[in-house]
Amino acid sequence: MRAKVTKQGVRIPKQWLEGIDVVEIRQEQTRIVIEPADMADPILQLGAEPIAVDIDDASIHHDHYLTS
Repeated sequence: MRAKVTKQGVRIPKQWLEGIDVVEIRQEQTRIVIEPADMADPILQLGAEPIAVDIDDASIHHDHYLTS
C-alpha cells in the first residue's frame, strides 16, 4: 500500500488495527515500525506472588540482580 504524507502525517487503515487499543511507533534506521503496545509490563509483577521458603535469598534481593 502507498500513502501520501500530508502535513498531519500518514493514515493507517483502521481495519489493520482491529482489536488493538494502543500502538508503539518507532523509527529504526530507514523504517517506521508500528506494533501493538504491551500494556502489561511484566516487571510490575515482581513481588506480586512472594514465596515462603527456608532460603535466605529467595527473591529478597531481586533489585540487586536486575541492576547488576
